[in-house]
Amino acid sequence: MSSDRSKDVTPPPLPAPLAVPVADSHTHLDMQSGTVEEGLAKAASVGVTTVVQVGCDVNGSRWAADTAAAHPSVHATVALHPNEAPRIVLGDPDGWSRQGERPAGGDAALDEALAEIDRLAALPHVKGVGETGLDHFRTGPEGIAAQERSFRAHIEIAKRHGKALVIHDRDAHDDVLRILKEEGAPERTVFHCYSGDAEMARICAENGYFMSFAGNITFKNAQPLRDALAAAPRELVLVETDAPFLTPAPYRGRPNAPYLIPVTLRAMAAVKGLDEDTLAAAVSANTARAFGY
Repeated sequence: MSSDRSKDVTPPPLPAPLAVPVADSHTHLDMQSGTVEEGLAKAASVGVTTVVQVGCDVNGSRWAADTAAAHPSVHATVALHPNEAPRIVLGDPDGWSRQGERPAGGDAALDEALAEIDRLAALPHVKGVGETGLDHFRTGPEGIAAQERSFRAHIEIAKRHGKALVIHDRDAHDDVLRILKEEGAPERTVFHCYSGDAEMARICAENGYFMSFAGNITFKNAQPLRDALAAAPRELVLVETDAPFLTPAPYRGRPNAPYLIPVTLRAMAAVKGLDEDTLAAAVSANTARAFGY
């Protein structure tokens, strides 16, 4: 969240439509301006005909499930974000999460929240469990135990319900891969906003993990990410916005939304040396396979 008052909040222009429709594999419609209907219509007008709406806490996960139930082009995932788990256990005195200030709830509160995620994960229009994983960037050492316990619980929930697992991995590559190995990854596992290098892409490929690339693939300093995309097999690549975050260049810093997927997909096609229709067809099939719709 930026407090920069000079930030440009003008929505970027509509890109040229894709000829082959694709899905935005990871978005947060509840954090974007305008109605859900407007956002979906704008996306569909440029060939982004499906979106995966991602839950990050109990309230957001309920909203994702309800929104998917109401809109055929929306699929939901439900979870406690890696930064949410420590806030539930240890409390959130600053109230910087969307729930505001919260007292420490301990392990019992985490169990209660996980039970609700488990209930939501059973719904037919919920196609994934996530975003879950580890975030060593925002949560300090005191929160690691809660994050790990939550991550392991989400892996178990995903496997029991036969749903995709959607991973948030920030500055935690080795630990995420280790826990997946220890617990046994679900049949369909997606690294959202893939942030590893080419070597990690090879490890993911060996394990059949999907890698979803976001607008940061277009950033000037993102050569390691482009190298990872080049190394990732075509049949394991997805595209996402993570909107309203990670707006692709040249619109970096302005609000992101699913309709900007074509900008990122075209940049990805250039990295892969493919024409955009070929990559769009692959990504479309991959996303449907990853989320089982």
